Amino acid sequence: MTNMTYAQALEIAIASVADEAVVEKLTALKAQMAKKHSSSKPTKLQIENEKIKDEILEVLATAEERLRVGDVLKLLEGEYTSQKISRLMSQLVEAGKVTKEIEKKVSYFSLA
Repeated sequence: MTNMTYAQALEIAIASVADEAVVEKLTALKAQMAKKHSSSKPTKLQIENEKIKDEILEVLATAEERLRVGDVLKLLEGEYTSQKISRLMSQLVEAGKVTKEIEKKVSYFSLA
């Protein structure tokens, strides 16, 4: 089972409700939620994470071979935890900027 967002739940509710007044209210609520989320600016942590992701991409660009999370951690000059680097690497994989290959239960990363 996947996580459902509030917007997805509202879509289902709008599609299944017959009362026009309720549909109108739910549609307005959905629009209000979309407006709220689109106007928010990134948090301080999100900005810091984007900088770290850029550093990770630089390290991978200069690497001659695939790297493990520990290798990337050693090459970065900041004081980061392996958990943080691992999470940011996963986000880069999801964004299609980095590829992940698993060999014998060890994950290797390189630029996409």
